[in-house]
Amino acid sequence: MKTANTLTLIPLFIFLLSIHLTLAQENTAPLTSQERQTVLDSIASKLDQNYVFPKMATQMIESLRSKQQKGKYKKVRDPQEFASLLTTDLQAVSKDKHLRVSFEPQQIAEQQQTVTPEDSIAYLNRYIASLKRNNFGFKELKILEGNIGYLDLRGFSNVEYGGETAVSAMNFLSNTDAIIIDLRNNGGGSPAMIQLITSYLFHSDPVHLNNFYWRPSDANSQTWTLPHVPGQRSPDTPVYVLTSPSTFSAAEEFSYNLKNLERATLVGKTTGGGAHPGGAVTATDRFTIWVPTGRAINPITNTNWEGTGVSPHIEVPVQEALEVAHINALETLIEQQTDDAAKAFYNWPITRLKTQKNPVQLDAATLQTFVGSYGPRKISMENGTLFYQRNKGTKYELYPFSDHEFMLKGLDSFRIRFVSEGDQIIALQGLYSNGRTDKNPKDKG
Repeated sequence: MKTANTLTLIPLFIFLLSIHLTLAQENTAPLTSQERQTVLDSIASKLDQNYVFPKMATQMIESLRSKQQKGKYKKVRDPQEFASLLTTDLQAVSKDKHLRVSFEPQQIAEQQQTVTPEDSIAYLNRYIASLKRNNFGFKELKILEGNIGYLDLRGFSNVEYGGETAVSAMNFLSNTDAIIIDLRNNGGGSPAMIQLITSYLFHSDPVHLNNFYWRPSDANSQTWTLPHVPGQRSPDTPVYVLTSPSTFSAAEEFSYNLKNLERATLVGKTTGGGAHPGGAVTATDRFTIWVPTGRAINPITNTNWEGTGVSPHIEVPVQEALEVAHINALETLIEQQTDDAAKAFYNWPITRLKTQKNPVQLDAATLQTFVGSYGPRKISMENGTLFYQRNKGTKYELYPFSDHEFMLKGLDSFRIRFVSEGDQIIALQGLYSNGRTDKNPKDKG
């Protein structure tokens, strides 16, 4: 999450600068006692003036002062170690995962050197270029089997720059029968992007998404879905959101909003637990502190996910969340159908997905019973593996999804079923994704 002007995520170009800084640590000036004191004084001031909970700010400041008096920081010379130590100590008191101290001299220097309009434009262009290289967080967009839309979203970028990409993505998904939004690797970003994307998932009537309280201004704000979005909305399309412990901040708000509005099914693991928006501020010429200045207040629950995270409806290992959501979406769509052809369309990919999760194993003796010719179709076995070939066409490797049914590796639209009578295989039945079937008896001899 962020305030009106500050992203929770450090921009990519700043991240790259920090990598460069890490590589140049040998040339980093060590901390002096005077700098340590300046950093502690500045952090105390920033927290006292801006941290969302004044009493907690006082407790954190008192804790830092106590540790300083006991000499905890006296021998720390490495600036990076000092920043990490302060972060740990502040979070130990506040339990606020957003709150962090960072050593970022190059970032601060670059900001301080941005004094002319030309400097500002160049600085902004570098920032936008870094967002473009990451496609504004839109990592992957595709249609899964069964016409299920999939979006891998790694961050909620500023709408001013990433809005067109978001609009394109949501319109791409508008003709799908269910939508899966993958936030397992999403660390947060802009509430305005949450508002834009969420608006595509509802009708045009306004929907109350969230409330925020801001301590510096002692003011409240609200976010609602937008009355107009470019292109097509998907208000009735089933939505699934994939979550993990790495799902954080704005990604948690997106998940929490949709969960409490009963608009999405969450699949995966409980999220990280950071609900306090804010932003990074300069503490000294080498240190910054990310200060949470507000708190989310959901209009339905009157609370938020701070410290607890957002729990999923379907809890599964993170690496299995996409597969489980895909199957659940298809099964939900099947339940909604009255037409057999539509049911067959959604059921077709379920078999493959379940087989991938729990492969069927058949012994060599069983496989051998399927070998033979079935009119124009031939089943052969090589090194313990069955192969299918029609006339002189492509030879496909077979793998079982039951004790008598097989899929073809590399050909998703066709499968085969062996028909038996007693202990004998008497025919091969072709199964097609559109529901059609055909059959060839096994050749005698």
